[in-house]
Amino acid sequence: MRLFIQIPCLNEEKTLPMVMEKMPKSIPGIDEIEVMIIDDGCTDHTVEVAKSLGIRHVVRHTGTMGLARAFRDGVDYALKHGADIVVNTDGDNQYPSDKIGDLVQPILAGKADIVVGDRQTSTIKEFSWFKKRMQHFGSWVVNKAAGTHIPDAASGFRAYSKKALLQLNIVTEFSYCMETIIQAGNKRIAITSVPITTNKKTRNSRLFHNIFEHMGKSAGAIIRSFLMFRAHSVFKWSSVVSAVLALGVFVRYLAYFFSGDGHGHMQSLLVGAMLFTWMVLSLALLIISELLRIHRRLLEDELERVKEIEYSPANRGLWADDEDNELRGLSASKD
Repeated sequence: MRLFIQIPCLNEEKTLPMVMEKMPKSIPGIDEIEVMIIDDGCTDHTVEVAKSLGIRHVVRHTGTMGLARAFRDGVDYALKHGADIVVNTDGDNQYPSDKIGDLVQPILAGKADIVVGDRQTSTIKEFSWFKKRMQHFGSWVVNKAAGTHIPDAASGFRAYSKKALLQLNIVTEFSYCMETIIQAGNKRIAITSVPITTNKKTRNSRLFHNIFEHMGKSAGAIIRSFLMFRAHSVFKWSSVVSAVLALGVFVRYLAYFFSGDGHGHMQSLLVGAMLFTWMVLSLALLIISELLRIHRRLLEDELERVKEIEYSPANRGLWADDEDNELRGLSASKD
């Protein structure tokens, strides 16, 4: 069983040693532990510090591409190099490295394929009352969209099994956190959480400038992920509601019409016609969304099979040269 611990980094030369200080050297049930950083366009000495700390796996971005792309590229590298479990933590030392062993236990026990570290946000002193309420509300919205029960949907301290990673497809450009939970819920991937505590804050978030920007971007990610799986539900209820309203308006008009007062209520006929048109449009969009949903499922099934072949042990030798080059680069830097 091979565990990859990936650390997305953007100028983390000061905090990376703190992340590595309590990084586990061994975990029961895990044969190998590999640590990897994703250099997301660092302009400081993060990579040099990482190598001095013994980190031999480095994924490099020439420019800053964002957390979602860093996560995706890190997962791709880890699976190419034989990862059975991938843990994601942050380079700012927010999450407790010594809890990684607890984080992977549900996967090792076969109880889940995704495990989210619950920061217990109501107890975090750095969070204002408003931020705590928004975190709670955001998690509630995500759980409603996904059909899950994860108390801290925004937590980036997570463990993923290889099986889960083969099924997940990251399409957002902001943060993968909400999207992967919604995908997991709709794809019936077993997901759970374990309680953790957070370390003292070392810096402000680089994902957003204020909580309102975070709320806006998170809302967009949630809506896109929800529509990707449940658009048919939106159009189904839209057609049902518009049909009921149109029927009520038409009945009202006909009642006045047969009572001899139809000409005074032409606006009811107009509103009914508008609602009926909306119902027809919703039904058409429902059919289209259902066809797209079937098409997406077929494509995702095909993509999962391609991933299984790409990341299989038989093809691991294709990526061995990359690892050898990284190791030679590490040795050269030490010399």
